[in-house]
Amino acid sequence: MSLAADVVLVAHALFAAFVVAGLPLILLGGWLRWRWVREPWLRCLHLAGIAVVAAQSWLGVVCPLTTLEMWLRARAGDPIYAGGFVQHWLRRLLFFEAPGWVFLGAYTAFGLLVVLAWWLYPPRFRGGATRR
Repeated sequence: MSLAADVVLVAHALFAAFVVAGLPLILLGGWLRWRWVREPWLRCLHLAGIAVVAAQSWLGVVCPLTTLEMWLRARAGDPIYAGGFVQHWLRRLLFFEAPGWVFLGAYTAFGLLVVLAWWLYPPRFRGGATRR
């Protein structure tokens, strides 16, 4: 179960990296005319990712990946929020102590920036025209 919890934690970190790093890459790629940043599947996944995070924050829902990781750790008898090297460093990257309104504002603002990027550099759907 500890290994499964570590896998969930790594998946969580990769998801967060995709959402966070995706926006500057999309903006930079749009400006530099990188074709891959206009792929509809990428842009839809990116928009859906931040939409889920923002919706969870607005609804006061704990991330299911966090819940699953903690459940696996408890089942394994591992201490919660403690463990080996992987857990220690990935948690430091993913979890911050702040009031809920800070996260709500940050996730909402980030989501609005993703929507702005969608408008500035829209994905290129096959068979349809795009603005740029």
